[in-house]
Amino acid sequence: MKAVVIRTFGDPDGLEVVDVPAPVPAPGQVKIATEAIGVGGVDAVIRRGTLAAYAFREGHLLGSEVSGRVAAVGEGVDASWIGRRVWAFTGLSGGYAEQAVAAVEDVLVLPDDLTAAEAVTLGGSGVVAHFALERARFTPGETVLVRGAAGSIGITAVQLAARLGASAVAVTTSSVHRGARLRDLGVTHVLDRSGEGGQDTPVGFDVLIDVVGGPQLPLFLDKLNSNGRFVAVGVVGGQPPADFGMRLMDAFRRSLSFAAFSSDTVPRPDRQTVRSSQFADAAQGDLRTVVHKVLPLDRAALAHRKMDEGEVFGRVVLAP
Repeated sequence: MKAVVIRTFGDPDGLEVVDVPAPVPAPGQVKIATEAIGVGGVDAVIRRGTLAAYAFREGHLLGSEVSGRVAAVGEGVDASWIGRRVWAFTGLSGGYAEQAVAAVEDVLVLPDDLTAAEAVTLGGSGVVAHFALERARFTPGETVLVRGAAGSIGITAVQLAARLGASAVAVTTSSVHRGARLRDLGVTHVLDRSGEGGQDTPVGFDVLIDVVGGPQLPLFLDKLNSNGRFVAVGVVGGQPPADFGMRLMDAFRRSLSFAAFSSDTVPRPDRQTVRSSQFADAAQGDLRTVVHKVLPLDRAALAHRKMDEGEVFGRVVLAP
């Protein structure tokens, strides 16, 4: 079968389409004939080699979420799974392929009105957005800033914050066009990438959800109100400066809080409960997904190049 691996860490040209044996489901697993594969920010971070210290090696088969039909089951799994349309989390590898395996506990049956592409746009990112707001102890009436809102995590986070009663939902973005699209999703204030906006922009924010990280992260700590909570959910812009914590200490009397958040720390049943609810909301039109473009599997390098160049609004999806 065809799959996409990292031949060399670095730019997207280091991705390579290869032929590999089809996976065989182990006990407790299902095998899925993929119809849609999510291309996420974590894939780009792995591809660049940023996480090489965490045992990622060249030759790694990328991809963490897929949708398709169950083609086979491993020992101990009910055969009634075969033929079902599902979304699945494959871990941090194995998704960029014509077939993938996943633990049956990480698989959800899809609503009839939710497409495979929509499922991989929401499945991983929606859970991050939900629990990041929970980790931030967000309450109705508070102000929220989402930094890096043009991706699928940010797009979901702004919708959830608006639905939960935020008094203001601000975003950073790179263009007027993107800002207009985000306003259509519930955003009330559009800032530039440095966090500057119009005269009516809140002076500070109670909650800041950050997908970007990078060298400017310390500057955004200054955007918090007293008792403000900053939750970092990604580093698509690179790691922050090693001494960024000094910014927190300089603002000691304002009682600011910083947390790094990964949905890996949320119990699996809780993740699946939220994900199932969000899939139902999306199928009914109550939660919007944004698929930027669907590309063939063998154009994975192009998908990553579009992400690196900041062209993507929503999520790029691969289709075998």
